[in-house]
Amino acid sequence: MTKTLPLLTLTAVLALPGATMAAEDDPFLWLEEIESERALDWAREQNERSVEFLESHPYFEAIHARNLEILTADDRIAFPSLMGGQIYNFWRDANHVRGIWRVTSREDYRNERPDWDVIIDVDALAEREDQNWVWAGANCRYPDYDRCLVGLSIGGADAAVRREFDLETREFVEDGFVLPESKSYISWRDRDSVFFGPAFEPEQMTTSEYARKVYIWRRGTPREEAELVFEGERDDVLVWGSRFWDGDTPWDMIVRLPSFFTREYHVLRDGETVRVDVPNDANIAGIIGGQLLVELRSDWTVGESSFVQGALLAADMESVLAGEPEFQLLFQPNERQAVNGVSTTQNTVIVSILDNVIGQFLRFTYGEDGWTRERLNIPGNGTLSVVTTDDRSDAFYFNYTDFLTPSRLYEADAMADTHRQIRSEPSRFDKDGMTVAQHFATSADGEQIPYFIVKPAGFEANGANPTLLAAYGGFEVARTPFYSGLIGSAWLERGGVYVLANIRGGGEFGPRWHQAGLRENRQRVFDDLIAVSEDLIERGITSPEHLGIQGGSNGGLLTGAVMVQRPDLFNAVIIQVPLLDMKRYHLLLAGASWMAEYGNPDDPDDWAFMSQYSPYQNLSPDASYPKAFVTTSTRDDRVHPAHARKFVARMMEQDHDVLYFENIEGGHGGAANLKQSAYITALIYAYLHDRLNPASRD
Repeated sequence: MTKTLPLLTLTAVLALPGATMAAEDDPFLWLEEIESERALDWAREQNERSVEFLESHPYFEAIHARNLEILTADDRIAFPSLMGGQIYNFWRDANHVRGIWRVTSREDYRNERPDWDVIIDVDALAEREDQNWVWAGANCRYPDYDRCLVGLSIGGADAAVRREFDLETREFVEDGFVLPESKSYISWRDRDSVFFGPAFEPEQMTTSEYARKVYIWRRGTPREEAELVFEGERDDVLVWGSRFWDGDTPWDMIVRLPSFFTREYHVLRDGETVRVDVPNDANIAGIIGGQLLVELRSDWTVGESSFVQGALLAADMESVLAGEPEFQLLFQPNERQAVNGVSTTQNTVIVSILDNVIGQFLRFTYGEDGWTRERLNIPGNGTLSVVTTDDRSDAFYFNYTDFLTPSRLYEADAMADTHRQIRSEPSRFDKDGMTVAQHFATSADGEQIPYFIVKPAGFEANGANPTLLAAYGGFEVARTPFYSGLIGSAWLERGGVYVLANIRGGGEFGPRWHQAGLRENRQRVFDDLIAVSEDLIERGITSPEHLGIQGGSNGGLLTGAVMVQRPDLFNAVIIQVPLLDMKRYHLLLAGASWMAEYGNPDDPDDWAFMSQYSPYQNLSPDASYPKAFVTTSTRDDRVHPAHARKFVARMMEQDHDVLYFENIEGGHGGAANLKQSAYITALIYAYLHDRLNPASRD
């Protein structure tokens, strides 16, 4: 089966004093020392103050207990991963805090309680090895699936240990392929060789701290004697190599990312590389039946044919390598559509489409007469996602959900266009009387910005509803309707309104929607969230006293910037694992990899627009900010915790009231296990009720 190649998956601003602060004038640089005792003591002091306040809220204990109950419930869906015709699953619950990796047959999986065979118990492994292991996935060798490269992270960081594991003996392979903790890359080539990209020393890495060289490492030889087959540039984002399969045909592919949104694909044959001649910003979505699948992110003319941004194309792979391709158009989205994913089974291509942020599936098949297209008969009017596909049949599993419908898992046959529901999660909150609507807000430049609103039972448009507005707005990530027992029980059941905004910078309407918010256009992203906030107030949904915003990572930059620009609009701001110091973000951990999204602050032209919105630099002692809640993780080795630390330290220096919580482990997700997730989420909702629902303190 073809495996999809991964896609590495702000009105004018108030120019406040201090926007051009130089790094050498930064009094809080010491907080960039991640694990220094001084920095950690500071973090613990802030934690103690914030936790004492938030745990005292009357709702905290009940929300925390309910969160833990929901997150560890035995009746959650054990989502499948198909390999070699069997179902694999990684599972965490109250008894398996770190988790278990397990397997069962497709037939048994259809039963209400499958007979799972545990392969690796991470809790037992962590205890035996006295290490804080967090599961970081397993890459198993096609087509036999007899050996796997298992990832184990210390505390949830992106950097991980990789070890070869024998699925037959259920043991780690002595003298097998092993990598110590790092962001190094390793991927199967055949049973006795792997593609390997070291990221141990600065010379081996890009400025983004990822591998820039690709080696073939053969079994039984030292890592240091691996054969170099490709080398990228120091300023690239990363380079990696993998063997992809089209049925029984292997394709050794090396992918170089000069920037986050550009890539070069090279086929490795007989020790030589042949570049795949597609646009630099295109994404190869797979190879099936000898046909190369390509997603466009800009208009492209090849030969006598012209194709537009967002299209999905196909051409014979050998003709592409020979420089004589004849691409065919498979799908062209309209203004309100986007390709949201491409998957393959043995004989079909399944294309996930967003149509006005609602999901549907298209099926493509290739035969003597070329390509044929059908829309699959799939139920619902919410979010559809392919969970896993089979490489030995046309079976696949997909999930359906919306704001008020818990996940429903379906087993399907893409060729026969049949499906049946085999799992459904129970309701985690009482949805009686709740409604969902989609509205549009007009942004500063006239663009119509869609947003979904979930109203609680008994809702009245009186301007007094506690309202939580969430958004992301970056990296072509689409935010679609989803069911959350935590939001439902902690917020909606307690009278809160939930809003999800589909602002620019995301992928809800394809590449154009993303590119509209890039670099010098970043202010549009912030304007969009401001417009949705103002629209909610104008409609009487809420008021500034009762409106809060939430975002994480790039979304943390979003909420931080919007708070600084329009503090009058909000009474609660949640800023999670954020980017906030845009002057130094490219110098911290993986930050350099995102310059195609934000710009290069060392370039005066770029800093001219970045300095206008960078939250850390634009904080003002004269402003009246809402009492924000900022969270991060010490072990986040993607977005540096110093962003959050320094922002909070500066707010405190300027006598602004702010709450802070730093999880000492947890990685970029902020939590390393379900107990931590339950606790941190309870802190967040205690904060929201305290700020937006004053009656909750009575």
